[in-house]
Amino acid sequence: MTKWKVSFPMSDKGNTEKLLFSLGLCQKAGKTICGVPMICEAMRKGGAKSPRIVIEALDTSENTHKRLTDKCKYYSIRHVRISCTVDTLADALGKSARLGAVAVTDEGLCRLIEKYI
Repeated sequence: MTKWKVSFPMSDKGNTEKLLFSLGLCQKAGKTICGVPMICEAMRKGGAKSPRIVIEALDTSENTHKRLTDKCKYYSIRHVRISCTVDTLADALGKSARLGAVAVTDEGLCRLIEKYI
């Protein structure tokens, strides 16, 4: 397993668009967990539906960022902060409300997403 730095922003716009498209595919496959409370609960429960990687929007609050960072460190889950807004992340996943973070639960789809990080 690769060691990951916690929360580094992405800079390339093309890769961000590809990453958002890949997250949309993961959503259609049913392999995502949307929203910070749901992600934290899935980390706590563990098992087959536990997150493999957590993607966080750039403009989340400091409290949300700290909460996700601490939980991901504790449970040894990869955590990435991307350069898109909460509204853009929600649009990519077909959600109508703002979305601060999304987690991917499938290891194969996680490798797809890692290409664009």
